[in-house]
Amino acid sequence: MTTTAPVATTADDGTIQLRKVRQRSLKLPISLGIVTILVALLALPAGRQGTSVFRLADRTSSLALPDVPVPTWPTVLICTVILLVLTGYATMRALAYRRVGLWVPIVFALVAVFAFLTWSAADGLVPVTGLLFGAVSLSVPLVFGALGGVIGERAGVVNVAIEAQFLLAAFTSALVASMTQNYLLGLIAAMVGGALVAAVLALFAIRYIVDQVIVGVVLNVLITGLTSFLHGAIMKQNEALFNSPPRFPRIPIPLLHEIPILGPVIFNQTLIVYLMYVIVPVVAWALYRSKWGLRLRAVGEHPQAADTVGIRVNPTRFWNLLLAGAIAGIGGAYFTLGSVGAFDKEMTDGLGFIALAAVIFGGWDPVRATLAALLFGFSMNLETLLSNLGSPIPGEFMKMLPYIVTVLAVVGFAGKVRAPAADGKPYIKG
Repeated sequence: MTTTAPVATTADDGTIQLRKVRQRSLKLPISLGIVTILVALLALPAGRQGTSVFRLADRTSSLALPDVPVPTWPTVLICTVILLVLTGYATMRALAYRRVGLWVPIVFALVAVFAFLTWSAADGLVPVTGLLFGAVSLSVPLVFGALGGVIGERAGVVNVAIEAQFLLAAFTSALVASMTQNYLLGLIAAMVGGALVAAVLALFAIRYIVDQVIVGVVLNVLITGLTSFLHGAIMKQNEALFNSPPRFPRIPIPLLHEIPILGPVIFNQTLIVYLMYVIVPVVAWALYRSKWGLRLRAVGEHPQAADTVGIRVNPTRFWNLLLAGAIAGIGGAYFTLGSVGAFDKEMTDGLGFIALAAVIFGGWDPVRATLAALLFGFSMNLETLLSNLGSPIPGEFMKMLPYIVTVLAVVGFAGKVRAPAADGKPYIKG
């Protein structure tokens, strides 16, 4: 990967000139090389014999697809060679100061995952549709949290409180939906809960100019304790009334849900997932193509210039942070109304921080942050699948897998990303 940076030089006549200098980054090739070595260890010292079977059919589909068996050790070895070629290609491009195409890490990741699954499933079965369906389900709250993080940080406020927004939204959605037996009212309550946490963050970060990271951390601790207390004091006393919310039903889209493999994964989902399909492209389009997006990016990149042209910086930040909290609140509702079916204390289990990592990995872009969230969701579901397959990998490592993938993605594969220039910086008009 290469980047360009402006460098000031002095000409012969004494004038200062700016010229662009190409900078070489070997971060991506090094990361690819490390993963290639790990996969090579699976093929050689830790090679496994047998046959790995990939099941493509799904019981909800009318079209029956045959299982695909592959020989375990030769397949892993071939994948290792492919990874080695991709790593060499990325290294040569980087050494030549040429950009490495986005297709390289994407293809690399697909081949590496396939090799790992093949090795883990020696003489076992991998349900491909079930794996993808679980990955999408686990990614839904991450996607909404990442979108909320993108909007908040594009406005210039570091949103470390996504975890708190998840938790309060999950609690309020379960409580309201249980009392009204209406999941739509529960969803609205979740958005209000997420916006409420965002309002507190905005009040202290924008109005009272408190350090935004500290406020976010305090809110996470506060909401964790508050919801745990209310869960024991209210919900535990009468779960039938306060903690038995109706869940969103799955709505299969005619014909489309019959598509092999991807049909049941994408088109046999709940309303919250279909909302995700709509909100992601809407936010992505509006951020770069609408007046709202222009104002949002302006207050996050150069608030003084935005103020000069008549944009009210702090009110713009405040209202957009509320919007970000409401969107993250939808992700919180998914825990209780779309997945678990009840609220439990600390049920978000740190997913708010993984959503924040998706924001960084995605370069503060809605589409890329969504793809990052899907990657992290896949890694979390992969942990469950490997446990069911009886993988020889220790269980302690299995639990670490989602977080290892998160660290590798942000540190190794994210490349050189730049946050909005005014992100985390309060604006004082004067």
